[in-house]
Amino acid sequence: MKRHLISAADLTRDDAVLILDTAEEMARVADRPIKKLPTLRGRTVVNLFYEDSTRTRISFEAAAKRLSADVINFSAKGSSVSKGESLKDTALTLEAMGADAVVIRHPDSGAPHRLATSGWIGGSVLNAGDGTHEHPTQALLDAFTMRRRFTGSGGGSGSPGGGTGRDLSGRHITIVGDILHSRVARSNVHLLSTLGAEVTLVAPPTLVPVGVGSWPCEVTYDLDSVLAKSDAVMMLRVQRERMKDAFFPTEREYARRYGLDGERMSRMPAHALVMHPGPMNRGMEITAEVADSPRCTAVEQVTNGVSIRMAALYLLLGGSEPAVSPRPDTPRTEENDR
Repeated sequence: MKRHLISAADLTRDDAVLILDTAEEMARVADRPIKKLPTLRGRTVVNLFYEDSTRTRISFEAAAKRLSADVINFSAKGSSVSKGESLKDTALTLEAMGADAVVIRHPDSGAPHRLATSGWIGGSVLNAGDGTHEHPTQALLDAFTMRRRFTGSGGGSGSPGGGTGRDLSGRHITIVGDILHSRVARSNVHLLSTLGAEVTLVAPPTLVPVGVGSWPCEVTYDLDSVLAKSDAVMMLRVQRERMKDAFFPTEREYARRYGLDGERMSRMPAHALVMHPGPMNRGMEITAEVADSPRCTAVEQVTNGVSIRMAALYLLLGGSEPAVSPRPDTPRTEENDR
């Protein structure tokens, strides 16, 4: 793996499978009485968030702490950023404090890349979402969730609808909604295609990005036409905070054409999943009936996000301990404590 995690497009199939397999090991830690590993003891992880976040920030914090890293949470609000401090000066401050990894969310596309290539930070940089560009760990946790559901445990094969177990070969994944403003959609298209899945984007013509023809996916404006062949349908929130113009007539019209309700869900294959990266706009892109159904993995995705981010931090920071330490009932020896 590379030193930074900036884009899902940077990951090879082997890189992606390594992260997913490592996350499987990390997920087993959640079943232990003590949900903590010593692998990153003495390392410092900084969560540098210039945008509001609940799931991603808390998930990265929980992941770092479960690996025994020291965590510093930095919010642009209430910091020197609100006084006009530049990204460079903030980064140099973090470097002076000995940050081994910086997890950054920024409203400007390309900010994590700038941080990683500038020389301001000596440690690893992880992109936690930059503008409308990418959100690679979200795509990884989405793929991890699919792989676990399709195989029953995350490994092996023989699940409904095909697939090889370690990747998502032969799967048909449909991503629906505000593709234009979605960093989640971009990262998922890159990662899922790398893992062998066939991806279809569904959106109103006004919410399809220019240049989408070069992406490794199909595009359609008709949600009903792809439901029967979809192994997973990922619903995206309409990001009104990024919109300056009207992209569709009304919310009711959008929900009628692109919302997922119980009737549409019934037309999906029996094994097919409903996914959502959150936060949801219930009643618009997804109804409460669908959101609360056993087929919806939204809460499961949050749980899996901690395992994926533990795996990413472990692999990028090159933990000196094994990915998973001996179980609590294993007698402690000098070798185990190294």
